[in-house]
Amino acid sequence: MLLTTLEYVPGRNVIKHLGLVQGSTVRAKHVGRDFMAGLKNIFGGELKGYTELLSESREEAIDRLRQQASSIGANAVLNIRFSTSTITQGASELYVYGTAVVLE
Repeated sequence: MLLTTLEYVPGRNVIKHLGLVQGSTVRAKHVGRDFMAGLKNIFGGELKGYTELLSESREEAIDRLRQQASSIGANAVLNIRFSTSTITQGASELYVYGTAVVLE
């Protein structure tokens, strides 16, 4: 499955437009990560616990997008975008969406 942020794939033609596909995950902060983040706020530096949490969240959301696209017969998802929102204090949603297509 080809995934891209481009609106088209150079040298390939879209032969069928299948519509919007999406994937999301909602994650909460971890007490241990919050403690370490608090220390980093004092001393500075990368918040590695949060970096890992965001990376895991992106991968899970992308996997869900890929599964939805595959289930409707797509072989590519174009124009992929990411969005985040706060669900409640300490929990956020990572949302990914794009256009499912069939390329020749």
